[in-house]
Amino acid sequence: MLYYLFQYLENEYQMPGASLFGFLTFRAAFAVILSLSISTLFGKRIINFLQRKQVGETIRDLGLEGQKEKAGTPTMGGLIIILATVMPVLLVAKLDNIYIILLLVTTLWMGAIGFIDDYIKKFKNDKEGLKGKFKIIGQIGLGIIVGLTLFFHSEVTIKEKIPSDMIASVSQATSQAIQFYPESKSTKTTIPFVKDNEFDYADLITWIHPTLESYAWIVFVLIAIFIIAAVSNGANLTDGIDGLAAGTSAIIALTLGIFAWVSGNIIFSDYLNIMYIPRVEEITIFLAAFVGALIGFLWYNTYPAQVFMGDTGSLTIGGIIAVIAIAVRKEWLIPLLCGIFLMENLSVVLQVSYFKYTKKKYGAGRRIFKMSPLHHHYQKLGYHESKIVTRFWIVGILLAILTIVTLKIR
Repeated sequence: MLYYLFQYLENEYQMPGASLFGFLTFRAAFAVILSLSISTLFGKRIINFLQRKQVGETIRDLGLEGQKEKAGTPTMGGLIIILATVMPVLLVAKLDNIYIILLLVTTLWMGAIGFIDDYIKKFKNDKEGLKGKFKIIGQIGLGIIVGLTLFFHSEVTIKEKIPSDMIASVSQATSQAIQFYPESKSTKTTIPFVKDNEFDYADLITWIHPTLESYAWIVFVLIAIFIIAAVSNGANLTDGIDGLAAGTSAIIALTLGIFAWVSGNIIFSDYLNIMYIPRVEEITIFLAAFVGALIGFLWYNTYPAQVFMGDTGSLTIGGIIAVIAIAVRKEWLIPLLCGIFLMENLSVVLQVSYFKYTKKKYGAGRRIFKMSPLHHHYQKLGYHESKIVTRFWIVGILLAILTIVTLKIR
């Protein structure tokens, strides 16, 4: 809203300083400051409200050190993250941008699923919360919305570079202006370690017959559903000890912010030889607010936590990260960038699968880890949760750097 207000003031009254809101970097910085302020200043009020409503965490006795002390800590703190993300975006982002609209829908959609889950747990005294099949249905619904929007919407396009041999005869003074073809719809995405650095989802079915290209949207929607479900569940599993999910997600979001900025900038995308995606740079504003909200939430969520994010926060975080990765066409980098989420997911899958297999074969179940998800394994080994979280953050930073580097390793 402020973007449109200052744009009007600049055009109609030539108001000094109004043009600042036309700069992406200024609006991103403003969004970070605003989201940090909201999450830290209003976070305590939300925590107090949750305490008054007795929305405390019920802790299962898993034999972990310091576990009993967490009982009664307010949960549903994901409301802080959602509030501190959405408000700055509404104020400083271009609200007619399709990517911003899609991310706002994602935030509210996944936030609602998580909120219902937490509400059932706390107010209906049902420890299971929202049944798993309903969570999956919600994730599938979002995946369909995201997939269809990104596939069919006219403003979701890319610009491909004109081959160098075609512009070789053009003078240096004019070649910069014409080195990209006009905007076009495309199902291409970015993959690492490949020379062209691109892959077309349509190729998954056109190898059968070229006429099947018109059905590529089905493949794209199915991939969107899988990614959203996988990342949101991974974030949910990671939220097990103080500060782990929020800190890890902030690192991931910051990296995606870099991708969004360079992918939406014609000069940097050309220089880095990566896919140019018009209008996607506006996602930088959303990510700036998102990172600020996560860091502000960490003020209250680091050990010893004053609030837990609950499924309200963890499912929302995972959904946002997944949708942004798909929008900036870097979803194939998720296994590396979201490596912490992946390890947490795999530890549960491996633990359950191996236990069932050995129980069937030997009559007694055996375990690979002392406990899953993975962070609980290290707690069982005697590591303090603060040390576990810090070291997971360090691994997350390393994975983020490697993810950025992969763009140039071909």
